[in-house]
Amino acid sequence: MKKILAVVLALVVVAVAYLLLWPVPITPAAFNLPKAPGYVGPHAVNTKLANLKIIDLKGEVGPEHIAIAPDGKLYTTVASGNILRINPDGTAQEVFANTGGRVLGFDFDAQGNLIAADAVKGLLSIAPDRKITVLTDTVNGDPIRYADAVVVAKSGRMYFSDASSRFAPKDWGGTFEASVLDIIEGASTGRLLEYDPATQATRVLAYGLSFANGVALSTDEQSLFVTETGKFRLWKIATSASGLNVAQPSPQATVLLDNLPGYPDNLMRGLDGKIWMGFAKPRNPTADNMADKPWLRRLTLRLPRAFWPVPKSYGHVVAFTEDGKIVADLQDPTGAYPETTAITETKDRLYVQSLHAHGLGWLPKQ
Repeated sequence: MKKILAVVLALVVVAVAYLLLWPVPITPAAFNLPKAPGYVGPHAVNTKLANLKIIDLKGEVGPEHIAIAPDGKLYTTVASGNILRINPDGTAQEVFANTGGRVLGFDFDAQGNLIAADAVKGLLSIAPDRKITVLTDTVNGDPIRYADAVVVAKSGRMYFSDASSRFAPKDWGGTFEASVLDIIEGASTGRLLEYDPATQATRVLAYGLSFANGVALSTDEQSLFVTETGKFRLWKIATSASGLNVAQPSPQATVLLDNLPGYPDNLMRGLDGKIWMGFAKPRNPTADNMADKPWLRRLTLRLPRAFWPVPKSYGHVVAFTEDGKIVADLQDPTGAYPETTAITETKDRLYVQSLHAHGLGWLPKQ
């Protein structure tokens, strides 16, 4: 009996030592979060995003970003690394390009080049003839580790997010794994960058963002809207900003929407002046309560993934105006179409972006 007790005690000591001392890749920062608002007010529960029609992507998964190009075709990026080109009705699917990395967001410049934020390669240009050119992969001598979203201004300047200065997807098992590490760490190392093709210069507009994600331009192109996924908020930042730390008050950076009900992801300009924003997941009270407990987040990473406070699946996209008014809210509480990241709006359809969906969802406009 004494031997059995000794073995049990030794196992308990080993388990406790593991939970307290085993090295993890994050250095968690303490921060405060307001209590999650839940699904109330403009975000009252509804089922407007349920029963999507699905375009078969022939085995491809995760139409993370969707855009209608100048050639009238629908382009989307998927988890395999492919950029697909299809007709808007889903026919004639083909692989337009594969960068060898993972393109997340993209836009088109005046010459018809697809400008891609590649989480592995940096900011790329893909010509209509499919030639791939790296525009930039460093800023001030520092690698761009996690290019995420990009928008091209009329001036030709390209504004894009570098989601994390700490966790590069190529080093940490992919985009999802790197994003989880960055958000759990909470060190706010994301950046908003500008690339000027006229001078080939890259500069930092703003930094200090907890997983800088979606990017959209204001109508006058004097401001950028940027989602801060790890802090559940949306920023409005001046395009004239330079090296701005968003943690310091400045008239050039204001929080337009705060304490959102989920993890905000992509931004897409819609019709009639609105901007669409998706929520990849709803908030999780257990995860929120760890914000001011760095030790608990460190311990959590030592547990099997089955014990992590992973938020449930919940479809949710909203549209807002440039002054921050919510003008549309579409939800599917069942989460049948997972990790909704934004909407691409045409005159007759709403295409729904997703991190992991097995197909491309869409709704006819009412």
